[in-house]
Amino acid sequence: MSKDDVPSDLWTDEQAASYDATDERFSPDLLEATTDFLAELAGSGPALEFAIGTGRVAVPLEARGVAVQGIEYSEPMARVLRDKTDRIPVIVGDMATTRVDGEFSLVYLVYNTIGNLYTQNAQVECFRNAARHLIPGGRFVVEVGVPPLRSLPPGQIAVPFEVAEAHVGLDTFDPVTQRAVSHHYIRQQDGTYLYRPHNYRYVWPSELDLMAQLAGLELEGRYADWDRTPFTADSTSHISVWRLDTDGPQSL
Repeated sequence: MSKDDVPSDLWTDEQAASYDATDERFSPDLLEATTDFLAELAGSGPALEFAIGTGRVAVPLEARGVAVQGIEYSEPMARVLRDKTDRIPVIVGDMATTRVDGEFSLVYLVYNTIGNLYTQNAQVECFRNAARHLIPGGRFVVEVGVPPLRSLPPGQIAVPFEVAEAHVGLDTFDPVTQRAVSHHYIRQQDGTYLYRPHNYRYVWPSELDLMAQLAGLELEGRYADWDRTPFTADSTSHISVWRLDTDGPQSL
């Protein structure tokens, strides 16, 4: 797979400028739980974040003493991160094919960004790319939602995820391709609405495990949240941890 074959939305200057607007993703409690989890797995080794964005997780993780690097597809998002700190190297490129120098004890992807690659082949290559960067015994962590298809009545293709005065959001799903679109309608000060779609590919936990197996990774743990709450059939998201075989990546 070449970089030109990687399908993914490219975030703009406008989106990058507004990404750090306060919401639940930036709550101190959530970031503390997230960085606790990741710092424990990184240990004394360095970490690599795929789709590092503006550094929501990387900045507080680096502040805890973990050496962090990043790969980011959007130059505007990377620029916001570079404006925040010069201690976190970031390379602009896609997370399925881009390589950085060095080996890492931890590679991680947070907040559904595995879906930013919206073909199965690209997601498989993402797992292989993670394995290429890991030391033997290193971990790959993915945070992603469980597809909410049980919420779809027969014949319906959309599920609302937020209906509020300032924002209406709904997801539409194609069960054949597993392609989906998040439709965001954002209220402006003049009363009009800005429409902002986001393409992604939803993926099942068992499918991720097969992708991991193809890359020489073995499931080590799966949790409902960063506090390691047990994952159940009712969980709406999961944090999954795969460990690289001590013999290194397979069949790459």
